Amino acid sequence: MPVPQQVKAQLILAQTHLDAGCAEEAFSCFAIAARSGHPVALNMLGRAYERGWGVTRNPSLAACCFEAAVRGGDGWAMFNLADLFFTGEGVPKNHRRAYRLYADAARAGNAKALNMLGLMHEEGTAPEGKPDPEGARQFYLAAAEGGDCWAWLNLGRLSLEDGEWSDAAEAFAKALDAAVDGVPEGVLGLIRPYVQKLVFQTVLSRCLAKYAVSSDKRAFHAA
Repeated sequence: MPVPQQVKAQLILAQTHLDAGCAEEAFSCFAIAARSGHPVALNMLGRAYERGWGVTRNPSLAACCFEAAVRGGDGWAMFNLADLFFTGEGVPKNHRRAYRLYADAARAGNAKALNMLGLMHEEGTAPEGKPDPEGARQFYLAAAEGGDCWAWLNLGRLSLEDGEWSDAAEAFAKALDAAVDGVPEGVLGLIRPYVQKLVFQTVLSRCLAKYAVSSDKRAFHAA
């Protein structure tokens, strides 16, 4: 569904306020946009309630917004609502509902949803009710091909467990390419027991460099 220009303008303004650290102004813009009933705007209002952007954090209200956006066919709302059912925040924990929503989000083109489907198969929380390592790997591969850095991290982790050092190093390098906060720390935690292996030296250097840049940014914003 195309986003009307007035709604799009409010969402852009909201993001601008968020980036500037003006969360209350951002929430006001999300709320105005959501009055349109457009699923994209409803999803973003849900995110504001979920994350506490300029408003008291309220996962239950977030779930209501996501539900409305899902009825409008928004793929990100499917993913966000699945997260709440997966963790039991704001709604009763329901892994079957979470799985269905992640699957719907994946069909809508959401690579992060494919990664979560992989995690559920790996942990045994998928509807089959038992761990499915091969199924998990296939979902992680699909998510990684779709550009999800966390899927590359999971593939690297599985390769580490199998002793496939070169494959692990390659997967971690691709995860780091995304430059997403938290990825360098995740990679570093996984390779720490193997830092003496030559194959991980480049990955280690990249982790430390990215971690240093991230720390500098946090220090700058704190100042």
